[in-house]
This record gives sequence, structure tokens and C-alpha cells, in this order.
Amino acid sequence: MGLFDSATFHNLEQGLKGAATRQKAISDNIANVDTPNYKAKNVHFKHTLNEAVQNDKFQAQQTNQKHIPFGGGSESIYVSRDASTMYNHNGNNVDIDKEMTDSAKNQIYYNALTDRLSSKFSSLKTAVRSN
Repeated sequence: MGLFDSATFHNLEQGLKGAATRQKAISDNIANVDTPNYKAKNVHFKHTLNEAVQNDKFQAQQTNQKHIPFGGGSESIYVSRDASTMYNHNGNNVDIDKEMTDSAKNQIYYNALTDRLSSKFSSLKTAVRSN
């Protein structure tokens, strides 16, 4: 990993976008915990799969043009709704305990990303000042 490695900044940016999108979905779910027929949102971003593909741990072949590609980028962040479950009598499927746990995990993930980004900028600042 180089000092000016743009891939690192791109990956950190994508991680932050994914974490922000996930936090928005979690907030929406918590706000609608008592809304009849509300279906919980889930955010997916394929950073784990992309890392496996980039490290040649996982090879996939796209056999149909309608298959989802394994490439990175902002298109790898998407929101889905889970309509297959129902936890409450009113058709709502938000599990408040799960949402609160997911929120805490997402906050830790977001903090780790911002710490890493801050470290990268500190390294750049040190490099500029040393000249």
C-alpha cells in the first residue's frame, strides 16, 4: 500500500458510502418499528466478495448478461426489503433488538474507516511537511 494509493482512498470512500447508506436504512427501520405493514430495509455492499475476487480466492464466471457482475464501484451498494417475514401482528417485520445491534456494529465499522482515512491523511501531511 503506497502513500498515494488511490485504490485505498477509493475503497475507504466506498466503505463510508456503504456505512452511511446502512445507517440511513437502520434509522428508517427504527423510525417505522410500529408502522403497519412496513418491511425492514437491508443494505448490501459487496466489499467482502470484492476482496475475495481481487485476491483470487474466489473466481466467478458470468454465464448470463442478466447476472449481477462482481465488479466494485457505487453500484455495489443496494437496498432491499425483506417481505418474507412478519414479526408483529400488524404485518411489520422490524426487530428492534436486531436494528439496535446492527446500528452499533455499523457505528464501529464507520469509526474504523474514518480512523483509517484520518491516518492516511496524517501520513500525507507528514510527507508534505518533511520536505
